Amino acid sequence: MIEPIRLAFDVDCPVEHAFDVWTARIAQWWPRDHTVSAEEGLTVVLEGRPGGRIFERRTGGAEHDWGEVTIWEPPTRLGYTWHLNRDRCDATQVEIRFVARGDASTRVEIEHRDWERLGAEGEQWRERNQGGWATLLPHYVAAAARQRPEDPSVQT
Repeated sequence: MIEPIRLAFDVDCPVEHAFDVWTARIAQWWPRDHTVSAEEGLTVVLEGRPGGRIFERRTGGAEHDWGEVTIWEPPTRLGYTWHLNRDRCDATQVEIRFVARGDASTRVEIEHRDWERLGAEGEQWRERNQGGWATLLPHYVAAAARQRPEDPSVQT
């Protein structure tokens, strides 16, 4: 068994907002260098429902599937298959829990697993994704803080 990637960190916002920024506002914080095309002007979409797609849409309309929502329990739990830059049959699993804390902050707990599905490449892809998470998450944390729910310019 290849050990899952487990990450946990706090964001300074209520749980509903933390979930909303990750899901409905993903296009506002997901960096281009974490996409298939890295094209200027692309849009990242997470369809908020079980079976919903996660994909990028390029300016010309071409789409690249990244995964599919498997768990949709707003605002506390989200799960999806993940196969960015891989075939759908090679999908790993991501599960994210958003845990409300008494001080109006949220604990975000991520588990990225099922690396064994990738056979001999599993360890390499796990390592690559570990680095990807490390460079991706600061964008999310900044967006959650920047897009505070009490800010009138933020629409939920």
